[in-house]
Amino acid sequence: MTVPKLFTPTRIGDLELPNRIVMAPLTRNRARPDGDVPHALNAEYYAQRATAGLLITEGTQISPEGKGYAWTPGIHSPEQVAGWRQVTDAVHQAGGRIAAQLWHVGRISHTVLQPDGAAPVGPSAIAAATRVYDGEGFVPASAPRALETDELPRIVGDYAQAARNAREASFDAVEIHAANGYLLHQFLADGTNKRTDAYGGPVANRARLLLEVAEAVAEVWTPGRVGVRLSPFSNFGDIADSDPMATFGHAIEGLSGLGLGFLHLVEGQTGGTRELPPGADLQALRRLFKGSYIANNGYDRGLAIEAVETGRADLVAFGKLFIANPDLVERLRRDAPLNTPDQATFYGGTERGYTDYPALEQAAA
Repeated sequence: MTVPKLFTPTRIGDLELPNRIVMAPLTRNRARPDGDVPHALNAEYYAQRATAGLLITEGTQISPEGKGYAWTPGIHSPEQVAGWRQVTDAVHQAGGRIAAQLWHVGRISHTVLQPDGAAPVGPSAIAAATRVYDGEGFVPASAPRALETDELPRIVGDYAQAARNAREASFDAVEIHAANGYLLHQFLADGTNKRTDAYGGPVANRARLLLEVAEAVAEVWTPGRVGVRLSPFSNFGDIADSDPMATFGHAIEGLSGLGLGFLHLVEGQTGGTRELPPGADLQALRRLFKGSYIANNGYDRGLAIEAVETGRADLVAFGKLFIANPDLVERLRRDAPLNTPDQATFYGGTERGYTDYPALEQAAA
């Protein structure tokens, strides 16, 4: 019997992977509250899932300013780097490979989460009609201030330093988070970027910050160990663009020209429907990128196998299924029953709903 291609080895950029199943980045809000430091519980969680071809971490703050939710991890302090090294060591000991997702939330934050209670930052002073978790509950995002032009080199530098820190923490790769309405997506989209300087207006200007960040991160690593996550047709985080095919087509061509290892696309609405707006063409965007393509959003076993067999995707990322199934790769391989995720334990808490989901053998026992 022929093994579906989904379960066969592949290479993306400089990484050799044992299968084409990726664990998508999943915010779980379980870093230590004092310093947003990863710890032993996080190491156990990721190591449990190390049979994935590639693990991509939850969004990880590149700076204190980049924080938008309580108890999310950072990668900008020595304590955080040491905490992440504990995670990567555990994953590597379990035979896995892991990429750090570099994250700046931009305007999707609240003053109580920002240094000295400052306003969040964004391309323009446009508040997001969305909510963030402040440690006690979900509250409306605070009004942001527009970043000054002379501040943008600092933002690029923060991404580059976070990439250096990820290398020091022994990650295998990094993914630049430019999706889901966060800072780099905010600069891309003309609904949130109303600037009149070199970073606003025409699409070439709106894509400038993303491409500068990608180039800076690729200089820290080899480009083949750098990927980017985009969500061209998602309005998550109160984001909107008048012509996403043109905007993201330009951005993807620029990213491809840097020789990056992979492009990771949210196909449709983040965590929602796979339906696309009129004129949307994922495969047209995918063809603009020379590296590997990771497809994400709403995939089950059959859809994932079909996408890889037909060449619509090189790899498939699963999110919520990995929350409840630490041995998801083996369950998919066997077409075995899946645990059901407990949404009440997604964000914050203890090991319950985090590291206590049973593997197949435990479930059978």
